[in-house]
Amino acid sequence: MSAVNEKKLSAVQPTNSTYVIRRSHEITEKDREAVLDATEYNAFSFPATMLLVDYLSDSGSTAMTDAQWASIVRGDEACGGHNGFFALAHAIRDTFDTLPADPAKRVSDGSRLIAACTGDDRTEKWWVRQVEDTPAADPHTFALLGKDRQTSPNMFIVCQGRCCESLVYTAVGRAFEKGGVPKPWVIPSNGFFDTTEAQAATHGFIPKNLFAPNFFEPFPVEKVDKENPFKGNIDLAQLEPMLAKDAEHIPFILMTVTNNTAAGQPVSMANLRAVAELAHKAGIPVLFDAARFAENAWFIQKFEEPYCSNGATLREVVSEMFSYCDVFTMSSKKDGLCNMGGMFCFRHDGLFEHRFSKLLGSSIGTCLQEIQVLRYGNPTHGGVSGRDAFALAVGLRQVLLSEYMDARCLQVRKLAVDMVKSGVKGVVMPPGGHAVYLDMTDFFQGTSMKIDDFGGVGFVIEMIRLYGIRPCELGPFAFEWDQKDDEQRKGILNLVRFAVPRNTYNDEHIAYTVAATAELQKHADKIPKVKVSRGAELHLRHFQSGLVAIYENGKLGEK
Repeated sequence: MSAVNEKKLSAVQPTNSTYVIRRSHEITEKDREAVLDATEYNAFSFPATMLLVDYLSDSGSTAMTDAQWASIVRGDEACGGHNGFFALAHAIRDTFDTLPADPAKRVSDGSRLIAACTGDDRTEKWWVRQVEDTPAADPHTFALLGKDRQTSPNMFIVCQGRCCESLVYTAVGRAFEKGGVPKPWVIPSNGFFDTTEAQAATHGFIPKNLFAPNFFEPFPVEKVDKENPFKGNIDLAQLEPMLAKDAEHIPFILMTVTNNTAAGQPVSMANLRAVAELAHKAGIPVLFDAARFAENAWFIQKFEEPYCSNGATLREVVSEMFSYCDVFTMSSKKDGLCNMGGMFCFRHDGLFEHRFSKLLGSSIGTCLQEIQVLRYGNPTHGGVSGRDAFALAVGLRQVLLSEYMDARCLQVRKLAVDMVKSGVKGVVMPPGGHAVYLDMTDFFQGTSMKIDDFGGVGFVIEMIRLYGIRPCELGPFAFEWDQKDDEQRKGILNLVRFAVPRNTYNDEHIAYTVAATAELQKHADKIPKVKVSRGAELHLRHFQSGLVAIYENGKLGEK
């Protein structure tokens, strides 16, 4: 066989096998319409079992691997010190701590984790793995063990991402208050996601989105596999004067990787490096919202020099990425890691720890741990079951396998490219790693739809009603356009997201989604405008408010 043919075959060879089948129910359009009315047209309240394809979120909806299911059997549910906690601590070290310059000294193949999962850790002193002190490889580790963990905790596991956000904003707010830092407290970011923005705002911080200046620039579909403009970057031209003027009032700079609010776009290594240089010069920590760190690393590896030409592994890319942050939060339900869990970690003896411990007059780690215990559970479980912690530990290793990330990101790319080719307007290009986003301003071009008519929600309602497909509006409705002033509205994009769960859907699901979206595009003028009937003033209202769909031009499909 020729090398050319081998290459062609490798591009189409299957990457996963299906072990479990879940049949779809036969649900009619009228059935879905009745339930939409009963659930006040709230997409989050609509029963998932009535759907054919669900793109509401990739959060916790991924299909776990056989290795993760196997690891669940190794998990124990001890109230304190369960085995999953220690497996996760080592997985965090193996994934995020800075790699030694000497490759011979690197422990990045997950060998300790594999031993823990298979039971081969029962060596003469197997317990050393659970009480190991600060590793010599990286004294500024993100996961302390042994006595250091007792006196200076810096790793906190909780049940999901917003719990991490609650921890950090509560503790940092206390530190600013006790340290006498005057308001306004401002947090610049490349993009606050919905829960992150709500947590910041309710704790007294002002979120400030500094989207990349090239975000709205068109990108040709034929270049999608050749280059990437990294539209998830933060606008450095806006950031630098903010740091010069308001450094005292800024607790940290938030970098979301990938940038979910800005259409899931990746952030370049150059941008992360520049942010770290500016921030650290001003004495300000850098915080990563790292829910999709592996996807971001994949884009750097594929499209940014020198990484795409020097053979850098995903683990090496991640090592450099996280060398530029001082602290990170993570919803571990994303990036194909696990169905439940979250983590919040900061560098031992680093800038975050020093700054906020000084303001508090005591250990910021101890403050965070006290909040964790009060709200979520003991320090070694934080509300996460031992089996879930074990599955998460395995997920951290598997998410950096190149074949896994290739299959993941290329499936999302196919959905976006096929939508563009089928005539769907407003597809944000190039696509990110976890979702396809539609810009509703472009989608509704030529109709009477205005931004405060919440056309994105109307689009979601019709996708559910007509086709049993559930995307998610992440635009003016979710980000409370009608509750904000003109300045705050500058940080709101008009988007709908198709978040693709990992290892869950096949080419038939993708083709059906493309065909349905293209058909709805032809009848954009019949998509209903939407009014908020209940709970307009609620934070994160898209999870809980009631809506009314207003069909001004008649319903599509109605005789």
